Amino acid sequence: MSVRLGIMSFAHLHADFYATAISGLDDVELVGVWDDNPKRGEDAAARYGTEFFAKPEELFAPVNELQGVIVTSENVHHKRDVLAACKAGVDILCEKPISTNIRDARVMIDECERAGVQLMIAFPCRYSPAFLRLRDLVSGGELGEIVCIKGTNRGQNPGGWFTDPSLSGGGSAIDHTVHVVDVIRALLGEEVTKVYAEMDTVFDPDLPAEDAAILTMNFDGGTVVTLDASWSRPANYPTWGDVTMTLIGTKGNASADLFVEHVDTWRAGDGTFLWEPYGHDANADLIADFARCVESGAPVPITGYDGLKAMEVALGAYRADQTGEPVGLPLV
Repeated sequence: MSVRLGIMSFAHLHADFYATAISGLDDVELVGVWDDNPKRGEDAAARYGTEFFAKPEELFAPVNELQGVIVTSENVHHKRDVLAACKAGVDILCEKPISTNIRDARVMIDECERAGVQLMIAFPCRYSPAFLRLRDLVSGGELGEIVCIKGTNRGQNPGGWFTDPSLSGGGSAIDHTVHVVDVIRALLGEEVTKVYAEMDTVFDPDLPAEDAAILTMNFDGGTVVTLDASWSRPANYPTWGDVTMTLIGTKGNASADLFVEHVDTWRAGDGTFLWEPYGHDANADLIADFARCVESGAPVPITGYDGLKAMEVALGAYRADQTGEPVGLPLV
């Protein structure tokens, strides 16, 4: 029997990645879609050959035998949608960041724990072969003590609600800090104790949010991390962006690009240059792992707490940029 999943909102562009991943898995079924934008939801349901539901409670109706949902609404609506799914008793995969503030994230985590519902956060970088190899190198001691890490998550400006802080919670910093922080937490098994950041609107002066952010972080084991969390890639860049890390250890160094698997393509006519990905699909592995946990009841590997700790660094970075001083974590 297939694991029966639904999708709550196609506001986030990752919703299409996840729906595509579901369609490629033999033992997972997309039961239906709900969206507070009916036209967007109806179009998405038609694309993936499933049903659109006008109300969340219709998606959660017992007749649908729903087992889990993927929440891909605007960041500010994550709490609303996660709590609706929690009330219905279905497991949840929530797009990153978990929320836009600490209080909402804690409510989401606490309510899911009370209801016995699993809350997983969508950090597909954890499934990248490059990350998995870095993890093995670090855990095996081959690089020695990790002294510092340079990370990047540089992308194109996604536009739309992503640039509206009332819906997204900020700009590039909240969008592109959490992925790298999460994988470094997973690599080191440590927490950030201090963050400093400087941000600005550099590439599009008309944006109401920052599109450039440089962070410096101190982890409790002594590792120092720098991160470029920006929307610095131009619209004609051959791919959406990158996630890279360079690790400097006492016994060696290692560098990785988590999305390096691609073919360079040039198109005649308009002269388009694109990176065509091949090989491993981290989004598909993310969905497959979530479905496995839903079916078996096994604990999810990326928890709501992981989402909170990654978001906390981004929020601390905003505070540091505003005050001009490093900010201690956890936030009070």
